[in-house]
Amino acid sequence: MGSHLPQSCFSSLEDVPLDPHYALKEDFAADPVTTKVILGSGIYRDEHGMPWVLPTPNHLQAEELVKASEDSSRYDYLPISGYEPFYTAARKLLFGPIAIPKDRFVSIQTIAGTGANSLGARFLSQSLRPSAVWLSNPSWINHANIWMTVGVNVKFYPYWNAHKKALDFEDMLQTLTTETNPGDVIVLHGCAHNPTGLDPTKDQWEKIADLCERQGLFPFFDCAYQGFASGNLDEDAWALRHFAFRDTLELAVAQSFSKNMGLYGERVGALHFLTASSDAASKVKGHLLRLQRGQISQPAKRGATIATTILTDDTMFTKWLDDLAEMSSRIKEMRKALYEELIFLETPGNWDHLLTQIGMFSYTGLSPMQVSRMRDNHVYILSSGRISVPGLNGTNVKYVAQAIDKAVRTDPSQQIQQ
Repeated sequence: MGSHLPQSCFSSLEDVPLDPHYALKEDFAADPVTTKVILGSGIYRDEHGMPWVLPTPNHLQAEELVKASEDSSRYDYLPISGYEPFYTAARKLLFGPIAIPKDRFVSIQTIAGTGANSLGARFLSQSLRPSAVWLSNPSWINHANIWMTVGVNVKFYPYWNAHKKALDFEDMLQTLTTETNPGDVIVLHGCAHNPTGLDPTKDQWEKIADLCERQGLFPFFDCAYQGFASGNLDEDAWALRHFAFRDTLELAVAQSFSKNMGLYGERVGALHFLTASSDAASKVKGHLLRLQRGQISQPAKRGATIATTILTDDTMFTKWLDDLAEMSSRIKEMRKALYEELIFLETPGNWDHLLTQIGMFSYTGLSPMQVSRMRDNHVYILSSGRISVPGLNGTNVKYVAQAIDKAVRTDPSQQIQQ
C-alpha cells in the first residue's frame, strides 16, 4: 500500500555513498571467481586467510574464568563509566609506570576505539571549542567523519609523501607551525599509522611534542594497535608515554582492544584524559559521564571482563604477549614476501617502502587507475592503494604480486617512483 503523504520531509537530503570499505566488500562478494583476494578491512587473518581467534582471549580459559566469577549480578548494568577494573588495567597498559598522580587521570569504558574517538571529540568540541581539528593526510577514514558530526572544522597536515613514499615530516611541521591556532586539537596515531604504516621516529615524536607545546595544541592520541605493531607493548606506547612524561601537556587517548585482542565484535575500548590537576580531572569526568549517559547510558560488560581477565592474570597476560608476537611477526613476513615477489617479477619502481612501513596496513603507492586494473584481476584493495597486510598468505601473495605487476606495467604513467 502506497503512502498518502505528499512528500517525505527527508526528500531534500543528499545521497550518502556507502563507506568505501563496505563498498569494497560488496564488490568482492559479487565476484564469482574463486581465486579472488580482498585486502581491505583491518581484520587479522591467519595463513589460511581465515579470521584468527586469538588462543588467549578465546578463550576458553579466559571465558571460563569470567564464568566462574559471575553471580546473579552478571546481567546488571555497569556504571556509566564502565567496568572499573577494565579501564584501570587498560590505562596501566598504555601509560606504564608513571609518576603522575592517578587523580589527574580520567578513564572511561567506551564502545571500542570508535566510541572513544567519538566521545572524546564530542567533549572537546564543547569544552575547548577548537577552531579546527588537525588530521594527518591521510588518516583513518572515520576520523574526519567523527569530527564533522560534532561540528568541528576538519583540516589536514601533510603526512604521506607520495613521491618519496615516506613521511612528509618537514612539511608537516611547517603547516602545523604556521596554520594552527592555540586550542586546536591534533589527532596523532600512537603507533602503526592507519592507513600508511609510517610512524615518526622517536626524535620526530619529540619534535612533535615540542610543537604542541609552542602552538598550544591539544594532542588526541588514537591507540588501536598497541603490541600489534612491533609485538612489544612498551615500544608501541613510547610516543604516548613521552608526551605524558614531559608533564607539560594535557592530552586524550582513544584505546581499542579490537585488533590486539581480536575482540572485534565485543567492541572493547576506553577513553583516557590526562589533566593538569585533580580538580580539572573531576570536572572532565563529570562532563564525560553526562555525554556517555545521553549517548549509550552504559557500555557492555562481557568483552570488558574478558579483556580484564587477560590484563590482570599473569599467566594469561604472558600468553597474550605470545599471541601479539605471532601476529606481528607474520605481518612482517608477509611484507617481506610481497616485496620479494615484486623484486622477482622486476616490477617497475622502488618497493622498499613495503619493508619500512609497520603494522597492519601498507600504503602501496598504487594509483586509483592501477587499483582498478587490479580489480580486473580479482584483487580488491581500496582506491587509495592501501592494503591490509595480514590478508596476505602463502597461497595468495604471488597472485597479488602478479596483479600489482600487471597493473603497474599497464599504467606506465603512474609507476612507483624509482
